[in-house]
Amino acid sequence: MLELTQCLKANDPPRLRASETLYVIRLKNCAFYANHGVFDEEKALGQRFHVDVELHVNALQSLENDDIRGTIDYGAVFAAIEQIISGQRRFLIEALALDMAKALCHRFTQVEAAQVTIRKPNAPIRGVLDYVEVEVRWPFA
Repeated sequence: MLELTQCLKANDPPRLRASETLYVIRLKNCAFYANHGVFDEEKALGQRFHVDVELHVNALQSLENDDIRGTIDYGAVFAAIEQIISGQRRFLIEALALDMAKALCHRFTQVEAAQVTIRKPNAPIRGVLDYVEVEVRWPFA
C-alpha cells in the first residue's frame, strides 16, 4: 500500500512520496518463436513462447506533469523482450526469465522491479497440459 503524506495546504489533495512505486505496466501474452530448451529438437526446430512482463515503475514527476519523456515506452519494452528471447539460447526458461527481468530493470531506470512470466505451450512432456510456466521477479523479494 502506498503511504500518503499531506500537502502544506489543507485544501490540496494528499500526495504520494516520490520514493514510492506509483504504478505497474503490464505487457501480456507477448508471443515469440525461439530455440530455447534442453533437447536437441528444441534447438533445431524451435517453439512458441508467451511472455508476460510486469514492471513496477516510479515516475511521479512525469505523471504529475503528463510528460511522456520520463515514462516508459511500451514498444521499447516489447523490443527489449524480443531481443533477449531471440538472442542467446538458454536451456532453462527460468534463466531466460531472469535475463529479461534484469535487463528491463537495467535498461529502464524508472523500473524498481520486474516480474517476468514465460509460458512454453509445447513443452516436451508426456501428458496433456496447456503449458509449462515459470515466473521470476528481480530484484528478488
